[in-house]
Amino acid sequence: MQFEPEPLSPAQVAAMRRSMRNGRASLSRRSLLRATTGGALAVGGIGALSGCGIPAAASNTDGVSSEDHSAKEKRLNFSNWTEYMDVDDSGRKHPTLDQFRARTGITVKYTEDINDNVEFFGKIKPQLAAGQDTGRDLINVTDWLAARLIRFGWVQKLDPSNLPHAYANLSQQFRSPDWDPGRAYSYPWTGIPAVIAFNKKALDGETVTSMSDLLDNPKLKGRVGLLSEMRDTMGLTLLDMGKDPGKFTDDDFDAAIARIQKSVDKGQIRRFTGNDYTSDLAKGDLAACAAWAGDIVQLQADSPDIDFVIPDSGYMIASDNLLVPNKARHKENAERLIDFYYEPKAAAELAAYINYVCPVDGVKEELAKIDQGAADNPLIIPDKEMASKSHAFRSLSSKEETAYEEKFAKLTGA
Repeated sequence: MQFEPEPLSPAQVAAMRRSMRNGRASLSRRSLLRATTGGALAVGGIGALSGCGIPAAASNTDGVSSEDHSAKEKRLNFSNWTEYMDVDDSGRKHPTLDQFRARTGITVKYTEDINDNVEFFGKIKPQLAAGQDTGRDLINVTDWLAARLIRFGWVQKLDPSNLPHAYANLSQQFRSPDWDPGRAYSYPWTGIPAVIAFNKKALDGETVTSMSDLLDNPKLKGRVGLLSEMRDTMGLTLLDMGKDPGKFTDDDFDAAIARIQKSVDKGQIRRFTGNDYTSDLAKGDLAACAAWAGDIVQLQADSPDIDFVIPDSGYMIASDNLLVPNKARHKENAERLIDFYYEPKAAAELAAYINYVCPVDGVKEELAKIDQGAADNPLIIPDKEMASKSHAFRSLSSKEETAYEEKFAKLTGA
């Protein structure tokens, strides 16, 4: 049976272009976050997902393995995003990777060749579609693309016997996404939260605790920002309306659109933004906005007026995820590396550098030895209460994504 990925709709392409211009895709991986709906759209990136002119691979829900050479070849190839790994003061060495090599004898060829999800998929799709080795044993992609790769049968099922720390230490909030129940094919590298941020000085004594405050408080009229990423803004609004972003219906989505539209019509919303909201928030032009946690951590370092709140209704979270592609030559070595980063000491060293939500339980004590402020920051190490409030946007069919992006684009004027 031949299997061909579905093409992107114009609405999906438009969403990716928004990400390229000013969404989470637009700046460096360490400094700001990327879009969960897709990375920056490189030239030819649209075609990378369209499936045109590339032989299809057989659909196989367990992926396609090959002879594993891990026992004889003590190496692996790991593709990751730029500035998404700890480095030493020289900027040339990665201490945790060196520790892994010293312990296991496995050398990691570490390549920062992922600049956005769509462009990277364009690099590896020809080999995956043809059932060939991509030359990579481990890759790290955002949840929407991880879901596609699993659905297409292009990644391998992981061996739990090689992942004892990962299995034991994976945080509950990341354990069972609907696109990979039980984490059979993937493990998260980091979590990417969307919450509510505000400028205390600009609030002039007003209190912001929920999306309702952003959408309805007349004293904030014209000084509210919402995100141009559909999953984050719609997810936060659905939560505020008592709906689960992991289980909502078309009617629920339409009701959330209508609610935001009402706020747009009355001038409540200043604009829909990507990560360019940061300057407006810092200056006070925005009193409050939906925001990404990585931005807040950095803004707080520069301004005591910036703060955030986790709504009682909950917040949205996405993830970047480690997967082993089909035909990888060193699958067991890759699994051992995944497991290494689920040991609290290694996970703490990584979290101290990249400052994203760590998906590993038991890290706080180790992180405190390195950076007490990071250990105490719930945007890096969520406490149990915060973790319990996280929600992921459910997987969408191509038809649903097209319909939802079209409605959201009309709402935002994109």
